[in-house]
Amino acid sequence: MERVIATDPALALIARLQAEHGPVLFHQSGGCCDGSSPMCYPQHDFIVGDQDVRLGEIGGAPVYIAAAQHALWRHTQLIIDVVPGRGGMFSLDNGTEQRFLTRSKILAD
Repeated sequence: MERVIATDPALALIARLQAEHGPVLFHQSGGCCDGSSPMCYPQHDFIVGDQDVRLGEIGGAPVYIAAAQHALWRHTQLIIDVVPGRGGMFSLDNGTEQRFLTRSKILAD
């Protein structure tokens, strides 16, 4: 089973952002305020850390999560979706009147 997937609306927004900004990537936040908001960045503007774990790819965009957060969510499939609203301040979805949202599903052994 894939560790990360995206809904059709999320894939559409990813394609739009890629058309505007070129290749993008996602980093799943572990912060208290935006823990359900994956951040979308131009690939050339984000440095993937040594402690980041690559979960997979959605719409041609790699998805990373911090190792500490991955340890907590290791039995979870992340589902990247889109809802109305404003994205994170530095995320490319900000200003589109849509924002990415992470939903989850427990993975069975």
